[in-house]
Amino acid sequence: MRPRVAMVLAVVAVLLGGAMLVPAAYARLSDDGSGGAGGGAGSVAAPEPTAPPPPTLAAGPVSVNFSGEFFSWALLDRTTGTISGSKNKASTSSTESMIKVWIVSDYLRQLGDKEPSATLKKQASAAIRHSNDDATNAVYSAAGGSYAKLPNGQPGPVIKRAISICGLTDTKRGNVAGYEGYWSFTRMSPRDAVRLGDCIASGKAAGKKWTKWVLTEMSKVQGSVKDQQLKSGGGKWGIVDGLPASIKAQGPVSIKNGWTPLNYDGNWHVNCLAVTEKWSLAVMLRYPQKNGLSYGAKVCASVATQLVTPQPGAALKVPQQPVGKL
Repeated sequence: MRPRVAMVLAVVAVLLGGAMLVPAAYARLSDDGSGGAGGGAGSVAAPEPTAPPPPTLAAGPVSVNFSGEFFSWALLDRTTGTISGSKNKASTSSTESMIKVWIVSDYLRQLGDKEPSATLKKQASAAIRHSNDDATNAVYSAAGGSYAKLPNGQPGPVIKRAISICGLTDTKRGNVAGYEGYWSFTRMSPRDAVRLGDCIASGKAAGKKWTKWVLTEMSKVQGSVKDQQLKSGGGKWGIVDGLPASIKAQGPVSIKNGWTPLNYDGNWHVNCLAVTEKWSLAVMLRYPQKNGLSYGAKVCASVATQLVTPQPGAALKVPQQPVGKL
C-alpha cells in the first residue's frame, strides 16, 4: 500500500502546484508595475477620435418659396460626375452674362501657348471680373463669333464648340426674334451649366496654359447687386454668399453670374454659376422685374446654403437612446 499512497500524494502535489502557478503567471502578465491586478487593461491607449470630413456641397432636398416663372438648379459632383438637382434641371433659360466665361475660355484655348494682345487680355479680364459687355463683344469677335443668322436656327461657332467640347445636351441658339445671334440669348439648362463649369475647371475649355488664369479671374469677380450697371459691374453675389467660411477656406470659389431685366417678357433673367475642385453648382431663374436683382441673388444663396453637407451644428445633434433599450 505504501507505494500507492506515495504515488497518490505525488500526483496531488503536482496538481496543487500547477494550480498555484497559473494565477502567479497571470499576475506577472497583467502587472503594470503599479501593483494592481489587471493594470494591463488600463495601459491600452484609447483610439483617437476621427475628424469629421470637411464640409462640401452634396445632393439633397432644396426648398425655396419662389415667386416667378422659372426656377431650376443642378449640382455636379466633380469626383463622381453625378448630376443632381431640381426635376426641371434640363429645362432652359437665356444664359445672359454667365456665358461670358465660356467666350473668354474659347478664345484663349485657340491661342494655345501664344499671348493675346495687351488690349484683348485686358478685355478678357473685364468680361469676367466686371461682366463688361463691350469687352465681351471684342473677345467674342476674336474667338470667331458671329451675329449673323444661321440656317435652321443653329448656334454660331463659339457656342457650337461649347456644346461639342463640354458635352452639352440641352444648349441651343436663342429664340427671341431679332436677338437670335446674341451670345446672351443662348439657351442653356442648369444641367448644362454645371457641365460648363466642370469643363472650365478641368482645363478642357481654356486649355492647359489658360485654365488657371480663367479660374483666378472668376474668383476675383467684383461688385455687389448695388453696383450693377447697364453694361457692367455687380457680379459678386449669389452662390458665394450662401457658402460657409469653412468651404471658402478650402480653396478659391470661381463664379460667373448673369443678370438682365428683359422687357419682352417683363422678367429678370438671373443665373448663378460657381465651381470648385469638388463641385459645380448652377441656379437659373426668371421672375418679375419688380422683385429686383437682390431677390434672385438671395435665391441662389439659399440653394447653396441648403446643399452644404454636413449642415452646421449637425455634429451636436446626438441621437438619444430610448429608455430601457441598449
